[in-house]
Amino acid sequence: MYHMVMGRKEVLVQLDDELIARLDRLADKQGTSRSELLRRGAAAVLEAAEDAEADRALQVAYRRAPQDPAIVAVASRLASLTAPEW
Repeated sequence: MYHMVMGRKEVLVQLDDELIARLDRLADKQGTSRSELLRRGAAAVLEAAEDAEADRALQVAYRRAPQDPAIVAVASRLASLTAPEW
């Protein structure tokens, strides 16, 4: 995601000494920087929030219009007929 050159803005973030030490150890182990770890972490938090929102929206949609049991039965039957034998 960060392979392209992107404009960046410096942001002041306050972290306790233990968290900094843990980040530095992980950055050293992965051969990267503390800043890169924090960028990845921020991206992961945003992606998780977006995924959670999408899940909530899907749940709301299914409550509004539940899946037709006949479609589920047909899909299950089709899957059982086409699934490979292990």
